[in-house]
Amino acid sequence: MILIDHKPHRVSVSVFGEFTLADYKEFEEVVNYKVKFEGPVDLYFNLSQMADLTIDVAWEEIKFSRAHANDFKRVAVVTDSQWVTWSAWLSQTFVNADVEVFPTAEEAEAWLDSAA
Repeated sequence: MILIDHKPHRVSVSVFGEFTLADYKEFEEVVNYKVKFEGPVDLYFNLSQMADLTIDVAWEEIKFSRAHANDFKRVAVVTDSQWVTWSAWLSQTFVNADVEVFPTAEEAEAWLDSAA
């Protein structure tokens, strides 16, 4: 399950439990809308409560990142998972954005807010 929030030039996503393809598609719709009307946006992913993700989500994330290489300014990821940290760094090869991983939501939000 995901919770999506957005404000000007930022999309925030928190994942609880399993991150499914339907969840990811919902995220994609919001990002596509925001980018169309606002240009490049910041992304905030709180994955600290994510239990798992399906393989189709991982594949969709790679495709989406490649298709939106210039649509993100900064990407903040909150997680304590080594696997998620590694995949965040890997996704940096597909996007022209600053990608940072944080142990807490407060640190991630402060980093994004510092550029505003």
